[in-house]
Amino acid sequence: MENENKYAKELDVAVRVVHMACSLCQRVQEGLLTVSTDQVKSKEDDSLVTVADWSVQATVSWVLSESFRDQNVSIIAEEDVQTLSKADSAGLLTTVTNTVNQILAEASKYGLESPKKALGGEQILEAIGRCNSRGGPVGRHWVLDPVDGTLGFVRGDQYAIALALIEEGKVVIGVLGCPNYPMKKELLNHHHQYHQSMPKLSLPTSDTLEKGCVMYAQRGSGEAWMQPLIQGNKKFEWPNSAQFIRVSSIDDPELATFCEPVEKANSNHSFTAGVANSLGVKKQPLRVHSMVKYAAIARGDAEIFMKFASCGYKEKIWDHAAGVVIVEEAGGVVTDAGGRRLDFSRGVYLEGLDRGIVACSGALLHDKLIGAVYASWDSSNL
Repeated sequence: MENENKYAKELDVAVRVVHMACSLCQRVQEGLLTVSTDQVKSKEDDSLVTVADWSVQATVSWVLSESFRDQNVSIIAEEDVQTLSKADSAGLLTTVTNTVNQILAEASKYGLESPKKALGGEQILEAIGRCNSRGGPVGRHWVLDPVDGTLGFVRGDQYAIALALIEEGKVVIGVLGCPNYPMKKELLNHHHQYHQSMPKLSLPTSDTLEKGCVMYAQRGSGEAWMQPLIQGNKKFEWPNSAQFIRVSSIDDPELATFCEPVEKANSNHSFTAGVANSLGVKKQPLRVHSMVKYAAIARGDAEIFMKFASCGYKEKIWDHAAGVVIVEEAGGVVTDAGGRRLDFSRGVYLEGLDRGIVACSGALLHDKLIGAVYASWDSSNL
């Protein structure tokens, strides 16, 4: 039982702060979809960064630091403060500061502490800048991707907020907030078709879609859970109608659903298509932005996810840590293409990765998948 309780407080705080971050993102997203503002800044690598990114990072950083004051809280996260610190970003910093203060003022709704008084711009920059840890094999590191799938976020599609805890190089807790991923699979299609048929994006009301969920797992528990987001003025009551989730039991590749990234930039679609083909996958791939792919596998909506990066792209730990532990505790398998477990102990990047990442719902399917990767690899020109 000792193991169960070892991370009880960490898991509790992490789940609550991710719920908070989901609510923050939904508000910013509603604003983005109604007005086209300067709230989308171009990052050097051309992926989009929004007010939500910085606001989530500041919020999570502040809450973790306050909740674990006795520890020297180490956080590894995607955003840095350079852009926000520039003189021409004063307006943006004001927007971020207001967004963070708005959500922190409601912290008690999530069972967390609010600041004694509203945070100023300097404190916001400090909270974001505090997330500059490099990780590694020693000690405790929180790993945050404040908005994974910014493209999905900007389009009103799938995106995720991912928070994980790494201890001595191993992921021990994973929390994944998926604000547009409905609790019920039947609604996923509806949501998807809705977006395809309505490019102008006036989102349906939340009660019609029961939109969004938070998934979480603790290493070694053999359990993964999913909770609905908090609606309206309701308070978060642990465990907030949590449902147990498990991977799918399908192990026949012909019946399997396979998900792949939407973006072509950092993944090789033609290779994954080749692997799916040699496996005998018959169903259309489910193309999903962000780590929501891990969520889809953890709760049985899909069976296979492969990611083979284009040459020179290095996978970062915050894009995988939370999703991997949730899939594994839900009964799935995640390895590199050589069948080795992912190594989160080597800093910000997943170093030593054999070609790509392969996640699926069970060991039997995993073996077939690795076989198909090897077969396709030899005949491909990657």
